Amino acid sequence: MRLLLLLLPLLLPLLPLLFLLPFSDGGGLIEQTCKLTPFPDLCLSALHSSPGSSSTDLHGLAGIMANSVLQNANQTLDQIQQLLDRSPADPETEHSLAYCAELYIPVVKYNLPQAIDALSKGRLGFAAYAINDAVNEAQECEKKLSGGSESLSQVSDRNKIVTNMAAVALAIIKVLQKGF
Repeated sequence: MRLLLLLLPLLLPLLPLLFLLPFSDGGGLIEQTCKLTPFPDLCLSALHSSPGSSSTDLHGLAGIMANSVLQNANQTLDQIQQLLDRSPADPETEHSLAYCAELYIPVVKYNLPQAIDALSKGRLGFAAYAINDAVNEAQECEKKLSGGSESLSQVSDRNKIVTNMAAVALAIIKVLQKGF
């Protein structure tokens, strides 16, 4: 009993991970992991649609989600650039789109690729920081889109997807940081 009391403080941080141990197959790991995220359905959809996700570990799932964030941020930037190429009718819409493009370019070209690289090297803190920056930039873009046209609402929808995907990736990284 005394030994248990001495070990208890060491074992408590591992308690949330115990439920993951019985699930050695990737499918069980995906379901259990996604339950720990703020958007479990989005998590399940993204991970199940990714080849190799059923045979990877938690670290691999974090990498898959980070890549999904990058893919969605890229799609958002592409959409913004397409809307800009159509020469928006009003200058305010054009200004908002250009502002959002300026926010997304470094996220797509530098921040998220660096986050993915950091994950592959086990640098979880930096990976979380870089992914969180993607959230901040998407939210900053969103502020600029208020009261906008239909084209701006399309970008707004994409911002929400990027933000939600990043929240899922961050939740998985948080589980990893707790010692899995």
